[in-house]
Amino acid sequence: MTPKFAARFPRAWLWWQRAWRFRSAGLGFSLAYGLIFALSAALFLSLLWWHTNGLLERQVEQAVDADARSLAEHWMQDGLPGLVRTIQDRLDLDVEDEALYLLVGPNGEILAGNMPAWPTRVKRIDRYYSQTILRAGTRATSEVHVYVFPGGFRLLVGRDVRGRDLLRRLLTDTFLWAWLMVTALAIGGAWVVRGIFRRILGSIARTTAAIARGDMRERMPIVGNEVDLVAHTVNDMLDRIARLMDGVKQVSNAIAHDLRTPITRARTGLEDASLHAKTTEEMHAAIDRAVADLDHVTAVFEALMRIAQIEAGARRAAFEMCDLTKPLHDMAELYEATAEERGIHLAADLPDHLAFYGDARLIQQGVANLLDNAIKFAPPDTTITLKASTEDSQVRISVSDQGPGMSDEDLSRASERFFRADAARNTPGAGLGLSLVQAVAQLHSGRLLLESRHPGLRATLLLPVTQGKKSITQASSDAHPVES
Repeated sequence: MTPKFAARFPRAWLWWQRAWRFRSAGLGFSLAYGLIFALSAALFLSLLWWHTNGLLERQVEQAVDADARSLAEHWMQDGLPGLVRTIQDRLDLDVEDEALYLLVGPNGEILAGNMPAWPTRVKRIDRYYSQTILRAGTRATSEVHVYVFPGGFRLLVGRDVRGRDLLRRLLTDTFLWAWLMVTALAIGGAWVVRGIFRRILGSIARTTAAIARGDMRERMPIVGNEVDLVAHTVNDMLDRIARLMDGVKQVSNAIAHDLRTPITRARTGLEDASLHAKTTEEMHAAIDRAVADLDHVTAVFEALMRIAQIEAGARRAAFEMCDLTKPLHDMAELYEATAEERGIHLAADLPDHLAFYGDARLIQQGVANLLDNAIKFAPPDTTITLKASTEDSQVRISVSDQGPGMSDEDLSRASERFFRADAARNTPGAGLGLSLVQAVAQLHSGRLLLESRHPGLRATLLLPVTQGKKSITQASSDAHPVES
């Protein structure tokens, strides 16, 4: 609709604007459904009517042709007198008064039959004619055909098809009413479809409106039909959004709580040094303590940034085929000295070859976090075991200790950012180690499994053994919960 059209036809333009204002996706869908249904019914009934009408016409033509062949045989056997007698006999026996005959001589004289004259438009012998005739003072429709005999004699054979026309009109009326009923049913079905469509959209609209108002508990109802496919998808999406929002709230609260202490301590130390430091050494010592506290804050933010990068898949470009045995040996040697300083024995049970497709540095970083946690909580004179193997097309990398372990409630929250169990409150750290390990596992389409051993804890990285990049890039983005 162009402005030029609007200027020439203002009323039509106004009607179009109103129709467009009240447009409805559900109405359009239901109208399309009803239109397709009505057109399909019309096509089916038209084909049925055409086939039935053709069948009736063929029956008349076959009857006329069979009658004409029989009369031709009498002509050949008995000649003209025999043909005349046969025509008269058939007229006498025609109780239904449907047969039409007219035999004329070479000069057009009528020799036999029940028709008053030869129809002027009936001339060709290769076709059937639909002819209106006057019989007993009434007009009737007939189907006739011309046959030519030797000597210039012509025979017109036909049938009165008033009964066929009556049946045709009856079929036409029946099919028309049937189409109207089907159309009415299509309109009713379209209305029902529109109602279903509106209910689906209404349910989605109500749910999203509640979410927009801040009610994250609202979900689409499960009704037990195909609509549940949409409902499950929307509900899963909302569950994920709720988890992410809860995670953001937890991170915000944890940052405000855990980082306030070192920042406040750094400020207090600098302020105290500014007011009371008497020597350069005291001032430098206060500055060093503040720098250490601020370095801790910086390390926390760097860890958060690393986790965010890993969860966003930014490190996936570095995936390649590698052997994890050497990186794991390096981690064992690196942390062996630290473990010995605390009187802990670190044992490594690693295979000669451990093929893996992924980022070996990220796996190293994840294992380093697991070893660091184990050394922090393991008591002296105990053993920490680093073990790796390939089972059921999965790489299993586990770190086991003999420390205090964790309760079931703590295990379910262990991978949350900034979460620290009560036993870990007095140990260094910010509660981001297992969160990073979880992010590394998810990036490789794997999972982190934590198991209590009584005493101790086993942390296991389960990573799929993949032989091509394609399976990694298709990894699911859904979060895998830490299993206990």
